[in-house]
Amino acid sequence: MRLVGKEKLDIDFIITTDRCLMSDHRGHIFLGFMATGPAIGIPENVWKWICCPKPKTDKYGRPQVAPYGLRKIEAALQEAGFKAAVIDPDYVDMYLDTAKALLIGHHDYFAMGPPSNEWWMLLGKEPVNRRSFIQFISRPEIWRAKERGLKIIVGGPAVWQWEVWGEARRRWPVDTLVEGEAEKVVVELARMVLEGSPLPEKVTVPLGKEPGIDEIPDIKAPSVCGLVEIMRGCPRGCRFCSVTLRRLRYMPLEKIEREIQVNINGGVRNVLLHSEDVLLYGADGVRPRAEPLLKLHRLAAKYLEAYGAGFSWSHASLAAVRYAEEHGHIVSRISEMVIDGDRRRFFGVEVGIETGSVRLARIHMPAKAAPYRVEEYPDTVEKAFSIMAENSIIPAATFILGLPGETEDDVLRTIELLERLRPYPSLIVPMFFVPMGMLKDMDGFKKEHLKPYHLEAFRVSAEHSFYWAKRILEKGYLRGPQYAPVRAAIRKFIDYAERRVLEYFRKLEALGPVRGG
Repeated sequence: MRLVGKEKLDIDFIITTDRCLMSDHRGHIFLGFMATGPAIGIPENVWKWICCPKPKTDKYGRPQVAPYGLRKIEAALQEAGFKAAVIDPDYVDMYLDTAKALLIGHHDYFAMGPPSNEWWMLLGKEPVNRRSFIQFISRPEIWRAKERGLKIIVGGPAVWQWEVWGEARRRWPVDTLVEGEAEKVVVELARMVLEGSPLPEKVTVPLGKEPGIDEIPDIKAPSVCGLVEIMRGCPRGCRFCSVTLRRLRYMPLEKIEREIQVNINGGVRNVLLHSEDVLLYGADGVRPRAEPLLKLHRLAAKYLEAYGAGFSWSHASLAAVRYAEEHGHIVSRISEMVIDGDRRRFFGVEVGIETGSVRLARIHMPAKAAPYRVEEYPDTVEKAFSIMAENSIIPAATFILGLPGETEDDVLRTIELLERLRPYPSLIVPMFFVPMGMLKDMDGFKKEHLKPYHLEAFRVSAEHSFYWAKRILEKGYLRGPQYAPVRAAIRKFIDYAERRVLEYFRKLEALGPVRGG
């Protein structure tokens, strides 16, 4: 790529996002979830300093690490011969005079997705991620460049928010929305931009037309926290999830290793295996298989040992955790490979409890328990939490309030399950139902729908999470003297939030019984 003078690159396509995503999150990706809530008890700039500090950049504004999805778009355009680069948001302005298009991706543009929406509704304050993105997209320099002909294309898993919030495209009239896996369509859009052809208002990648394995390029530069994709899609078919609408594809080990090497060579000392269900890599349907999983983790362990790298999974299903351990002790064998009593005392993963109600599970996620019977789902959740605790895996779990057809008894069954999980190290966070997947035309759950039993679920999960958050911090999260100020700030926040939240629930209890309608 040709350099222009001593100040900037010669690029036609700027790929970027706001600061909440363009961050290394101090090497701990789950720390980035702090940005989904409003700043509580401390100034917003301190909040952002804790959870989404600016990554290192070169003098041309290229960040050392960037969100994985943006890296894939960058690679697709570069392999197609276009002059494109991921640029840190602080450097975007210097390219606007000469660039042909600004490409933006995000996981939660306007804080309408979980868990941002419930924190906003409950606390009455805009989440940090929404404020950050709006500050970015409202820059006058961007819109002056658009008047001169710059095209603006937005995509990513939260692109639906531009349509749901009709005000968005009136306030920020972007040219094109891209919904779905974009590695192929972005190349065609780039050609249209350079040819001066009119851009479509929206492009949707239909089911079955997603890129194949050979059409998904390797990233060319490091991803945030060393994230590497091992598969796409999910076979479980939960009605509230959009991922289940995607075709299932497994990345070959050679491709996974190439991307790990890109991250390691770029100075990232972490391996984060990404999938909607890591334990289904190479699975027999929804039954985890030892051979592909052990090969995958031997590959990762090679880099952990050589470079002292950290390790984590992005997501796993609780049924897969249970099955993998009960059929071949796969979880235990993986833990033995990646846990190091000194450098890696535990690793994290995001899991979805969703509900403790067998009735709701049967309606909305009957395969979530598979290959076990849906009637066993609550027991499967607890067994999986026990297995993870025994193997130094700490889950960040979510459950959903307001699923269509929910009754008081359904929520009480969820509360009972949460209480059964108290002995197991974990964070558990409630989410309001957001219409997605097969339920995208339903009404979402709003603050005015809250009943006392919903608030009881909040209280139980809050007590659980505050209890374990302090112990996880003490156990070694963000270890090292360089993190001492961050640990102190997080502990101060936890203490403050615990005091405020539990005071809130004590006031509610004084008004009458919480359990019940």
